[in-house]
Amino acid sequence: MPQWLSTANYGAQQNTNLPADLPKAVRLCQRPLIKQICFLPLHLLATFRQPSTLIAPPGEKFIIMKDYLVYMSQAHMGFRRAELESLAEMHGFSVDLSGLSEKSPFFVVQLENDEQAAQLIRRSVLSRAIYELWGQGATLADLHADVKQRSSALISKYKQSTFKFDIVSYQGSRKSREQQLALINSFAFLAFEGKIKMKNPDQIFAILEAYSIVNQEPAPQPDYMYFGREVEVSERSRGVLERHEIAKRPYYGTTTFDAELALVSCNLAQTRAGQLIYDPFVGTGSFALAAAHYGAFAYGTDIDFRALKGKGPSRRLATNFEKYGTSHLFGDVLCMDFTHNAFRKNLLFDSIVCDPPYGVREGLKVCGTNREERFEGKEKIIIDGEYAYLRRDFIQPKKNYSLDLLLDDLLQFAAERLPVNGRLCFWMPVANDQDIPTLVPQHEKLQLVYNLVQEFNKWSRRLLVYAKRDANYKGTTITSQERGLQNDFRNRYFHRFK
Repeated sequence: MPQWLSTANYGAQQNTNLPADLPKAVRLCQRPLIKQICFLPLHLLATFRQPSTLIAPPGEKFIIMKDYLVYMSQAHMGFRRAELESLAEMHGFSVDLSGLSEKSPFFVVQLENDEQAAQLIRRSVLSRAIYELWGQGATLADLHADVKQRSSALISKYKQSTFKFDIVSYQGSRKSREQQLALINSFAFLAFEGKIKMKNPDQIFAILEAYSIVNQEPAPQPDYMYFGREVEVSERSRGVLERHEIAKRPYYGTTTFDAELALVSCNLAQTRAGQLIYDPFVGTGSFALAAAHYGAFAYGTDIDFRALKGKGPSRRLATNFEKYGTSHLFGDVLCMDFTHNAFRKNLLFDSIVCDPPYGVREGLKVCGTNREERFEGKEKIIIDGEYAYLRRDFIQPKKNYSLDLLLDDLLQFAAERLPVNGRLCFWMPVANDQDIPTLVPQHEKLQLVYNLVQEFNKWSRRLLVYAKRDANYKGTTITSQERGLQNDFRNRYFHRFK
């Protein structure tokens, strides 16, 4: 251990008796070749007379990390870590999510301040809220003791604020009014002097309980308890899923993508205000609507003109944007074969988010023909002085195409059209008995960041998230030819994956 980091050295500089585990003090080294992070438990900060005056070596800065409690949703649990990591990276910081578990919706993270905490959770779909952690314990008595020990300085900060209490019980039975009041009044030692205000208080304090299930019934007592100050609630808690419910949209179809996972996909794509987001298979526009919800300009294409035309003036893609008040973010949709795109060569999109057609309800088609002899010479046909293939009523012939080839085209398009660190997110169906690693397409300019799975019965779909890297990055390319065109999902689907 370097001499400047020793307990004795710090004790001399601070003129106070410091705990033996002081070397766990949070230290963010800014030297080019040294990056070390250590941690100081929050309750130990009380031992410092002037924590903000800790002396760090030249060129380094101390950052006091605070404990925050994250309250997660128990939906799509395999996607939760990726969503929070992506949101943290989007806002320019990293977070240790090692405490996240499928067994409990609660876990503790260390962040610098409330601003970071709010940025982590505010637009999350798979979390519920984040709290400044004031205490935790296995019993109510333990919780009270921990709050008194670690949060004395915090109590005085909010002593005059208007406030209210919330009780959050995960898997617990509903408490009677008398039980709720008794639990809240047990925190009378906080001695807040501000008024109780049930609507729009300055602060909300929460008592959070995690129960286990015994014989299909909640246990009589919680396994663990937390107490904290609410910092931010998530999109989910603000009702985004209810507002985006597919059945409430003016225009939707049988293949309209799930609204919740569309929003999650846009979070993994790090979609944000002012960006250009593109969906090559836009259909009824779930991803476009989700991107616009986060302030991005949404563009889409689809080879099926019927999907873009809609079912009349009041039931089309544009009316969905009108419903959500995002018409100003609806860029446009084009009837276009993605594999023969008409974009100018230097057009870039900040992110690409899509759900390629699986070819189940109808075969996957692209422009072209497998019987070229039938169309020989027809390019010379003239109608009313205009080549037939240039007329607005011309119907382009289409041919069958494979999902593997389409994914190759998608990755190549992303490699050419994304900026550095721009993301490609798309869903790929696979049979559960297949060798998944051999099915995942790769491109040398794109780094596979996440490979997430949503399982069904005999098949699943995977959300693949790629990031475009700079010219120095040289990844692996795995094309459909190398994969052996083995993801014949449509054929296996109709043969019940036998």
